Amino acid sequence: MVSATTHPQQTGWRVWWHLFRPHTLTAAVIPVLVGTAYAWKIGSVNVLLFLAMFVASLLIQAATNTFNEYFDFKRGLDKPEKVGIGGAIVRHGIPENTVLRAAYLLFALALLLGVYICWQSSWWVALAGVVSMLVAYFYTGGPYPLAYTPFGELASGVFMGPVIVGIAFFIQTGQLTPDIVWISIPVMILVAAILTGNNIRDIEEDIAGGRRTLAILLGKTGAVKFLAGMFTIAYLWTVGMIWFGLGNSWLLLTLLSVPKAMQAIQLFQRGVTQPQMMPAMKATSVLHTQFGILFAIGILLS
Repeated sequence: MVSATTHPQQTGWRVWWHLFRPHTLTAAVIPVLVGTAYAWKIGSVNVLLFLAMFVASLLIQAATNTFNEYFDFKRGLDKPEKVGIGGAIVRHGIPENTVLRAAYLLFALALLLGVYICWQSSWWVALAGVVSMLVAYFYTGGPYPLAYTPFGELASGVFMGPVIVGIAFFIQTGQLTPDIVWISIPVMILVAAILTGNNIRDIEEDIAGGRRTLAILLGKTGAVKFLAGMFTIAYLWTVGMIWFGLGNSWLLLTLLSVPKAMQAIQLFQRGVTQPQMMPAMKATSVLHTQFGILFAIGILLS
């Protein structure tokens, strides 16, 4: 077990920045980039709307991570030595209610941006936005948190894939097309893969905490194979998009991220303890970022 002293003591804004888990924030950014890139491909882009959507998505993701910190602490899952948490409460002594209020504040700021987005586009966007925020809250909050079930990947993938990609596209174009759903699928898969990687790392701890994640049901070996399958499908889907005319060979830029996918799988296969699997978890997040940026560039150049 890793000693609490292994973790560097932080003060001031660094505590809060670490609480927001910055390495996960790109999960909220990539779907906005992809949806906006496709909107730009078929028309024009309102830069202020793009920036509002960009920041609102970041705020909701940061709030989700903050709620996760609060509710996991309340359920006794967070310990000072735990890997992968912000540790604002158990390591740095931030009062739990302060962390909860911070999460609500992030939601409030996102709502203000949401009002601007709706005012400039359509008030129907508010419905999708509110549902997304509810999913973010109930991911670890409420009596039956999604994070404690095998459906966490599905929920996070759908809402940080088709939903956010679709909203980013809709607010720029005023329409939704079947194409945008197909384009969002690789994003959905790789967002879900981040969660799968996180759950592989935490299998033993989650079992002790009463969770029933997909990684627990599959076991570590099965979960790593499942993760490799997710990566494979994301790449094959992108190639299929070229075949069916949703892009051209520029989308093959995404293949430049294959080494990071292979690295993540190899690190998970070799890792045994949580600290040993942290690099694998980070590699999965980096893969999502690399793939997403290359995917968006490929869409623009197509």
